[in-house]
Amino acid sequence: MPRIVHLTSAHPRYDTRIFVKQCRTLASHGHEVILVVADGLGDELRDGVRIVDAGKRADGPPERRPNALVGRLDRMLWTTRRVAARALAFDADAYQLHDPELLPVGLRLRRAGMRVVFDAHEDVPTQLLDKPYLAPGVAGLAAGMYARYERYACARLDGLLAATSHIRERLAHCNAQTIDVANYPLPEEFSPERSWDARTGICYVGSISAIRGIREMVQACALLRTPARLALAGSFADPALAREVALLPGWTRIRALGHLDRAGVGRVMENAFAGLVTLLPTASYRDALPVKMFEYMAAGIPVIASDFPRWRAIVEANDCGVCVDPRDPAAIAAAIDRLAQDPALARRMGANGRRAVEQTYNWKNEAQKLVRFYADLTRHPLAHRLALT
Repeated sequence: MPRIVHLTSAHPRYDTRIFVKQCRTLASHGHEVILVVADGLGDELRDGVRIVDAGKRADGPPERRPNALVGRLDRMLWTTRRVAARALAFDADAYQLHDPELLPVGLRLRRAGMRVVFDAHEDVPTQLLDKPYLAPGVAGLAAGMYARYERYACARLDGLLAATSHIRERLAHCNAQTIDVANYPLPEEFSPERSWDARTGICYVGSISAIRGIREMVQACALLRTPARLALAGSFADPALAREVALLPGWTRIRALGHLDRAGVGRVMENAFAGLVTLLPTASYRDALPVKMFEYMAAGIPVIASDFPRWRAIVEANDCGVCVDPRDPAAIAAAIDRLAQDPALARRMGANGRRAVEQTYNWKNEAQKLVRFYADLTRHPLAHRLALT
């Protein structure tokens, strides 16, 4: 039985892409799966996956906690070492890295003769350009340096997984063993059966930040002509931003629910007649495939999405929602009012989205690609793989 060790220094142990989808899928197909995390919650066995905890750094009192940049540097320097130490204790058939800062660990493993896979969740060079804590000149320098190192490291690994076709196309130039495994939903997690008459509001699910459009969403709520309210299921990345938007007139239409588990997210969508995914037009979002958009579709509700060409192609091809300028609160409000006033239209678009997920945008299809990838990877003896180094 092949043993696969997944490593993450940044993600929670029950991360949807890592644990819920990839680890559980591989375990269900006969692999021995170990997930090494760094959260301080201890070791456990769950759904056939052995979770090993490398421990979490103590942050101390709020006034002594590091800012975002310092916190990231600490994670890169120390958390990765602890994760690597726990992972190296296992003689695995393959190691899969889920964070860019683990690439040096991957190179060490590769030099030791181990099979190593990197899962590129994000287009990091582009994402660095949007980091609010980096000055523009520093961001550009960091993006260029990371892109060069990423090419160097990925060319020396056994294979790469990419969360989108855009990332796959970029990385395939440095490693031919690259496939895209999209983070599409599991349809069974979402129920589209709730009566449409009971759906009284709209929802947004995910991290809450300025570049994810929270200001514009709240401003749009102040312009609504219908009594719809917005359920926010997620946490604010910036407490100061949370205080700022709470003073906007549209905040009276908001139900701030905080971070919810998977069941809680499902219940929020069951009560909604539309889901918002109006992220702002940053370089990293235009080519992304936001999982929340496909989860709304899986829940049988229409999406109100940013009018990016890549997103518009999906929404229009499946007639499953409305695309708007995410910087225009009036346009967002008009889309909400339109769906609120025409429940037959909203119901039809929601059914179209659910059908598209069942046929195309679902994890079952992606899981088959992941299983085939590992079957091919572990088929060759390590001596053969070492000869290719």
